[in-house]
Amino acid sequence: MSTGRKTLVAAGLMSFGCLSAHAQSTVTIYGILDAGITYVNNAAISTGHSSLLEYGNGVAQASRWGMRGTEDLGNGLHAVFTLENGFNTGNGTFAQGGAEFGRQAFVGLSKDGIGSLTFGRQYAFSTEYLGTYYSMGGATVVGNFAFHPNALDQETATQLNNTIKFSSADLHGLKFGALYGFSNQAGAFAGSAPTANPVNAGSSRTYSFGFNYDYGKLGLSGAYTNIGNPNAATPAFTTTIANVNTQANKDLWTLGFGLRYVFGPLLAFGNWTDTHLIPLTGRSSVLTSYEIGGSYSFTPALSFALGDSYSSLTGGFNGHWNQINSGLDYALSKRTDVYALVVYQKATGTNTINGKVVPVQAEIGAATTFTANSGVGASSQLAARVGIRHRF
Repeated sequence: MSTGRKTLVAAGLMSFGCLSAHAQSTVTIYGILDAGITYVNNAAISTGHSSLLEYGNGVAQASRWGMRGTEDLGNGLHAVFTLENGFNTGNGTFAQGGAEFGRQAFVGLSKDGIGSLTFGRQYAFSTEYLGTYYSMGGATVVGNFAFHPNALDQETATQLNNTIKFSSADLHGLKFGALYGFSNQAGAFAGSAPTANPVNAGSSRTYSFGFNYDYGKLGLSGAYTNIGNPNAATPAFTTTIANVNTQANKDLWTLGFGLRYVFGPLLAFGNWTDTHLIPLTGRSSVLTSYEIGGSYSFTPALSFALGDSYSSLTGGFNGHWNQINSGLDYALSKRTDVYALVVYQKATGTNTINGKVVPVQAEIGAATTFTANSGVGASSQLAARVGIRHRF
């Protein structure tokens, strides 16, 4: 055999050996792209309000791509990791304050029959359990338009920094978990509020726990999340609803429960959340939200969703937001669907700001980037959208 041919054979055997050594490791690349056109009848402008027709990103689900990996270490033990980036399909920019892997970035170990212990930037259980499976936003195509105003109850997109998280395995339908996020500030283990003199950017300490129970057609969930100094987090957590700034720069904590049941082609669900917004000085505010909804599958490809939510803010600040959500979804394939949404919100109430009575405005969406406030002189908002979603 010639020297050249021996070299080729040796290289081939080495490659085969490398493949064999890594045969128990897998890495999956995945993602979602969501895009469409949105119409809003009342959106804030400097002189009051006006209609808005825009390109909209990530409504049914936020656009993202990620890598998920696992390595079999033997005896039911696995090394696991996830890196997930959020982005805007309209302009290609990163979401989550510009972080490269702002949606998720963690590594850890999992054990069959017990659960996983992971470290990094991870979801709060209010998002992972409650918002994902028991809300109009998580369970239907209405998505980010349907979550309670500005998602102050953390039912969606609540990623927490510097965390250690335990998530149990599925124990006869029951899953539970707990998470703690470090402030990473010397002398302030519990975090600290930002100050101007002396200059201190502050830090946020977080913790969360929850459970989810599935028993056949029935599902039940509960979750609690506490975010200390929410405006000192990176990126900062909002504590504003439409034009109402609750000034909750000391603490934000939220408790919620959800219930769902499957009646043949009908999925019915409801949830309740109670969110406390605590300022450094002055009175705290409490946002209580109630939601009921459902999704009906006419065929495996065609479904319709309808629901209603009501949120009431009391205490230091006041306001009421009632919202009706509807969505029609048609699957072109297992990975691609097209959808149409119509959402209406009515806001009521007033607050006295610097001696002036200010009417509460409407705001549809889990963040201000979706529709913005309804604007001065408008207490209601109507949003309509057609979109396409592709998963890979």
